[in-house]
Amino acid sequence: MVSIQNLEFELQDLFREKKYSEIIFEITTKTKEEERNAGLFVLLGISRISLNKKNKNQVQLALNDFKKGYLKEKTSENGYNALVNLVLASAILSDFENTNVDFNEIKNFYKDLPKHFQKKREINIAMTSICSKFVEHEAMLLHLEKVVNSGDFISNDLCNYGYWRCFDKNWTQSEFFEYGKFVDNNLPEYPQDQIVKLVSKKNKKIKLGILSADLKSGHSITFFLKTILLNYNKDEIEIYLFSNQIDFNSISKEITDSVYKTIDISKLSDLNAFNKIREFNLDLMIDVMGYTSRNRIGLFKNRIAKKQALWMGYCNTTGLKNMDYIITDRNLIYENEKKFYSEKVLYLPEIWNTHCGFDFKRKEKPPPLIKNNYITFGSFNNPAKINENVITCWSKILKEIKNSKLIIKCSNDKKKLDRIQTSMKKKGILDSIIFHKRFEDKKDHLNLYNEVDIALDTFPYNGVTTSFEAIWMGVPVLTMAGYNFNSRCGESINKNLNMEQLIANDEDDYVSKAVSLSRERERYINLRKSLFEDAIKSPLFDGNKFTENFFKLLKEVI
Repeated sequence: MVSIQNLEFELQDLFREKKYSEIIFEITTKTKEEERNAGLFVLLGISRISLNKKNKNQVQLALNDFKKGYLKEKTSENGYNALVNLVLASAILSDFENTNVDFNEIKNFYKDLPKHFQKKREINIAMTSICSKFVEHEAMLLHLEKVVNSGDFISNDLCNYGYWRCFDKNWTQSEFFEYGKFVDNNLPEYPQDQIVKLVSKKNKKIKLGILSADLKSGHSITFFLKTILLNYNKDEIEIYLFSNQIDFNSISKEITDSVYKTIDISKLSDLNAFNKIREFNLDLMIDVMGYTSRNRIGLFKNRIAKKQALWMGYCNTTGLKNMDYIITDRNLIYENEKKFYSEKVLYLPEIWNTHCGFDFKRKEKPPPLIKNNYITFGSFNNPAKINENVITCWSKILKEIKNSKLIIKCSNDKKKLDRIQTSMKKKGILDSIIFHKRFEDKKDHLNLYNEVDIALDTFPYNGVTTSFEAIWMGVPVLTMAGYNFNSRCGESINKNLNMEQLIANDEDDYVSKAVSLSRERERYINLRKSLFEDAIKSPLFDGNKFTENFFKLLKEVI
């Protein structure tokens, strides 16, 4: 047999050349399993996954390799690398059906690591990945916090931590603002001698840029973007769409046909993307990403346009000095709260964004209560928003209203479903829950609202798209008053519908309002009827009026 150290050294060249099949052959034919060190196990596992990470068996084999490598050298650098890859492989494997990833074992492995390894970025980022898969929200935040506090982070780590903080009530808006300033101070500044300079040359038309990674046909963001893109004056404004989407070819054709030009920046480095965008001499660039996934927040830190604004996709402050504006409405950020947003607050006269609606005729349906003779609640929100406080409120409602049901439309992710089911079983309400998986067809998804009497909003992270959809289908949405932009979206929606009676002051009031509306059948039926008749005429779906207000506001700041 060959020297293990020599073989490991020789395989590094093959690894750099991505010759993964050769690496697997060399290790499996020239060494016995008991002879391999952690370095060889890591090379073997990474090679298996690199060949085909969509093959469950390959991922499982790789996971076993990483585990053997870690157990063989727990305290060495190679052993540490084996554990990092073990955790990442576990996250990949958990996406497959009928897999059994031992999350408790992974947590114990992490605890057994030497303290200096526990502080390193790679292992904590890997742990956030597996915590996310198992919907361990608090643990995920703790690992992200370790990364942020260590000083060894990248821009995306900072954004992830700020984004996931929006899902709980532990931070005040003042704390979000302070954290945003920390993010701003720690984002890289581009070398002045390597960047395209901003010019003051006046454009013949207003040049407006929009940056997003969520432009796939049918994505919720597109229904709000289309509102402005289908109605603006092309004689006055040129709109440039900058896509950071993984698959550029999947962008909605309806959207690309509505703008002057669509530019793919997804494969460009930050510096190259920055210079490319600056060459367009934009009057204003709108970011609809903020801290959300696949963001390019560093571009805005360094200023890619004469003026920059945040709108729609992320409902909180970025903390950036160079993010000039945040577009909102007066229901979301109060006058005395402006100091907690780094951006200048721009108020639209009614609502902060408007849904374009759907391309089929609305038909009023009788409330399911009439045929069922019991009330059916519904929540089609992102399951990450369904926290323990929300479940507690829902359990009180279901126990108070005899024979009531709650439909939850959950993604196909079994881990997320298990977390919700386990919590509801503990509270004794699992028998009252009807779980629906995600529909691929949008119309099938919307038709499920025909089975719902009252939609229950999540808090503090409200639904937005789901609330607009419910209301379009004639289903009233019960929401709760919040404490910042992010947690007041439901308030703004209901206030713009003149449905203030569906805004609860606190958790007790949330339960009380759901119970009283359910028991007062005539009041509920009348409310539902007026909602269906008035919703389409409200600011929620009045695209022409919203577009007029939106571009009037932008012209003033430009």
